[in-house]
Amino acid sequence: MLTSKSKAKIIKENQINEKDTGSANVQIGILTKRIDDLAGHLKKNPKDAHSRRGLLKMVSKRRKLEKYIDSSSKKTK
Repeated sequence: MLTSKSKAKIIKENQINEKDTGSANVQIGILTKRIDDLAGHLKKNPKDAHSRRGLLKMVSKRRKLEKYIDSSSKKTK
């Protein structure tokens, strides 16, 4: 489970400036932590289809954000 302290730590590690709390880098960091936690849950509970669907949605969202970062970095070069 993602606590507010761990979320604040992830935000601090990934933020671009002091007020940044929602950039793509921060969102990817938070999603990665949630995906790791949920993957551990699914190893213990392999028949939990509802959580598996949520995991797949989070992985898809993270992949889209990574694709966005890659495309925006190519435009600036």
